[in-house]
Amino acid sequence: MAELATIARPYAEALFDSARGNLAGAQAWLTPLASVGGDARLLAFAANPKVDSGQVFSLIAGLLKDPLPAQGANFLCTVISNGRLAALPEIARQFAEKTSAVQGVNEALIQSAFPMGEAQIAALLPALEKRFGCKLRADVQVAPDLIGGVRVTVGDEVLDTSVKARLAQMQAALAA
Repeated sequence: MAELATIARPYAEALFDSARGNLAGAQAWLTPLASVGGDARLLAFAANPKVDSGQVFSLIAGLLKDPLPAQGANFLCTVISNGRLAALPEIARQFAEKTSAVQGVNEALIQSAFPMGEAQIAALLPALEKRFGCKLRADVQVAPDLIGGVRVTVGDEVLDTSVKARLAQMQAALAA
């Protein structure tokens, strides 16, 4: 959703600039905050005109496993007071992208037809890093529709070695 990305960008950039000395620390509180902030029931509660921003803040802070540091509390207050609670997951995504870019690490979405163990991921990552030319942080998801193999997405590049993709290629070749 382009509009949400546009709304989230200034918040992600401002947080990135203010947390430049401790990006990992900011990411540690932003990720759980985004997962709580993206809940539809919470957004409905926050949209209720009878609920004030202090109640929304208290509810969110109470749902988090760890207490928010001062920077996190200030950030959450700003997001709530500006009515941008729905943008929290996108803010966290953009912040993570900026952090990864500074660290020289890109996010890789690895979709596999079957669950992959740590050893399989560790064996696959060096080949993927060589192929994409950068350090990668893997997010592995199971996608049974692939039938077999993997589909790797890094930024806007996709490496699809799945059986589903190969069958589609064969179908296109036979139809031509």
